[in-house]
Amino acid sequence: MAESRVAVRNNDYLRTADVARVLHVSTKTVSRWANDKKLPYMRTLGGHRRYPAQAIHQLAEGLVGRS
Repeated sequence: MAESRVAVRNNDYLRTADVARVLHVSTKTVSRWANDKKLPYMRTLGGHRRYPAQAIHQLAEGLVGRS
């Protein structure tokens, strides 16, 4: 599984491409969800989004449980 390649610690953050890979969606979808406040994120000093790894992995597990 692709999710296991991304290390998760409490203070880890994922890039948009990593979130897209974990959730099996496009990077554009991840950005749209962030704009719609559907995904938690923070901004770096350079203005890039970073997503909390733990929250993204919990969301992915919840989505798998629904299918």
